[in-house]
Amino acid sequence: MTVRDVVKSFGPIHALRGVSLAVARSEFVTITGPSGSGKSTLLGLIGSLDRPDQGTITVAGEPVPHPRDAVRFRRHVVGFVFQDNLLLPYLSAQSNVEAALLASGVGLRERRARSIELLTEVGLSDRAGSIPAELSGGQRQAVALARALANDPQLLLADEPTGALDSASGQLALDLLSSVRERRGMTLIVVSHDDAVAARADRVVQLVDGRVLRS
Repeated sequence: MTVRDVVKSFGPIHALRGVSLAVARSEFVTITGPSGSGKSTLLGLIGSLDRPDQGTITVAGEPVPHPRDAVRFRRHVVGFVFQDNLLLPYLSAQSNVEAALLASGVGLRERRARSIELLTEVGLSDRAGSIPAELSGGQRQAVALARALANDPQLLLADEPTGALDSASGQLALDLLSSVRERRGMTLIVVSHDDAVAARADRVVQLVDGRVLRS
């Protein structure tokens, strides 16, 4: 994954000021920095949730598409885990994971089998029938991770995945992210204020005022 000279502004606010960054295949990189430094903005651009004003971003050797053309990219190349897990509250853990497979044209039997496999991978096969309100914060993040893995992405982007969790649950979530990345050989980029996350990463990138201070 390569970011070259990326600039992004929101009106008078300069979120990113010529950011360049290269992340190797299978690398675990943590992006840190104070609030307002552009961390989440950068993650969103890498995942094609928005587009840069200037500069280029490539993932797996291909330019990140415009958000309006990014359905396939977000379905098969990149996966997301957010601080607020964004699970559908009225669906079970299994159905939340299955929902990520619907748009890929996967049949019902395969969706069900695949969702159980993914929940097993994150240690929650026994809670497949539970709705989010019946799960702990750490368990909800585990379901969100299973959902993010549903289409076997090459790049996993996580925005403050431990930010809403207590220390014990945060450690479990971090263990899951690390172990899944190692097993699958995927690239992992995590935005976090958590020192424990930075300590586990292969490399820490620090953003300050929209610029890379350390990488």
